[in-house]
Amino acid sequence: MKKIFSVLPFLVLFIVCSCQNKLGNPEVNPVEIQKKFIDWWTYQYNEIMLSRDFVALDSNSKEITKEAFLKMLSEGNYIPIRLESDEALFYYKLFKIESTSDTSIKAVIAETAFNEIQNLKKEGTPFPEFSSKDLNGNLITNESMKGKIVVVKCWYIHCAACIEEFSKVNNLVSNYKNRKDIVFISLAEDTPEQLKPFLAKKPLSYSVVPNMKTYMNLTLQLNAFPTHFIINKDGSIAKVLSDYKSLEVALYKVSEKN
Repeated sequence: MKKIFSVLPFLVLFIVCSCQNKLGNPEVNPVEIQKKFIDWWTYQYNEIMLSRDFVALDSNSKEITKEAFLKMLSEGNYIPIRLESDEALFYYKLFKIESTSDTSIKAVIAETAFNEIQNLKKEGTPFPEFSSKDLNGNLITNESMKGKIVVVKCWYIHCAACIEEFSKVNNLVSNYKNRKDIVFISLAEDTPEQLKPFLAKKPLSYSVVPNMKTYMNLTLQLNAFPTHFIINKDGSIAKVLSDYKSLEVALYKVSEKN
């Protein structure tokens, strides 16, 4: 019996270490991915979604808050790499930016992280006072949105990334067509005269509110487009997201809770 107990702690330690090793493997080589800007950018664009929920790890694999993780990225000394895992959760770890890396990598990461920090701070706060008509003349206000989950897309005509995701967000609207408590609204910088012929060629299934440049820049304080908001039924901001993949996952989570 004594032999069994003496072996047990080592067995537990082995299991724990094995689990940690699974999370300790970066899905790409952190040094190699920095050698060419295009390689890093392709990976970052397709695999790293800082808007979504993820487990944040510092460079020593210690779990930290998402805000602390983003702050360290905004200081320009680290890149985020996803770790391989059997779990559905995303694990992002900080790796040092190499001194030989393209300086553009550092600049883009710092700017992206700064914007994500600003978005994160908005979550849990009331959606700012809003009262405007869409292209069909329907008045949309904070009061009219209460009791509904509201998905807001912020964009403008000359934003290539905004237009590129039209087909995806249109599919999202279709997927939730039976949820009468979920509505989709888009705020556009452009005028009705600009939007109507544009949308005739590139349809958007959201209600489109024109002339929102000042509101988005000053009231919502947006620095990047597209930006997506998910608003709770009580009028508070549930999530602020910068990419479609994160929006899709976050909306599913919010809709399941309501």
